Amino acid sequence: MRKLVAAINMTLDGFCDHTAVDPNEAIHQHYTDLLNSSGVALYGRITYQLMEYWRPLVNHPTGKSSMDDFASAINQIPKIVFSRTLKNVDWESAKLADQDIEAVVAALKNQPGNNILACSPSLIVTLTQLNLIDEYQICVHPVVAGSGLPLFKNIDKEIRLQLIKKKTFDSGPVILFYEPTKDTVLKTM
Repeated sequence: MRKLVAAINMTLDGFCDHTAVDPNEAIHQHYTDLLNSSGVALYGRITYQLMEYWRPLVNHPTGKSSMDDFASAINQIPKIVFSRTLKNVDWESAKLADQDIEAVVAALKNQPGNNILACSPSLIVTLTQLNLIDEYQICVHPVVAGSGLPLFKNIDKEIRLQLIKKKTFDSGPVILFYEPTKDTVLKTM
């Protein structure tokens, strides 16, 4: 059975803001490796449209290997986009979800293959509420943004996690790898 992994960058004060963090070469390499070792990436509309930034770099590389390798990895991984407003997607490796998120994830988990990535704050919240995430990989950057989109916005239940490992980058960010505890009881706060 495939695992569903929530992978995301956030600031020290808990906000998801790609403009506030420094995705240096080592971090790009980590996410390139994660994409290359995964079977599919799930996106919400906003994050999907942000990721489209990488499409032109496949045909027009920057010359910076960490960025170009990431562009190639994000281009190749199959993507499923959950959106109420998009009518189509034209990225060759992407498709719009044709069922609700719970049905799509259940079907994906039962298929053979590599892990499933959840890469959007909104999807991570929804999947957390549905108790479907098997592992969280949260890259905490040493930046206090002060405001923005909180990662766990609208979570109204206590969810207990267990740290299974961490990865520290020389530039300061730390990826914390968590699994929901086996005895987790989601209780309303």
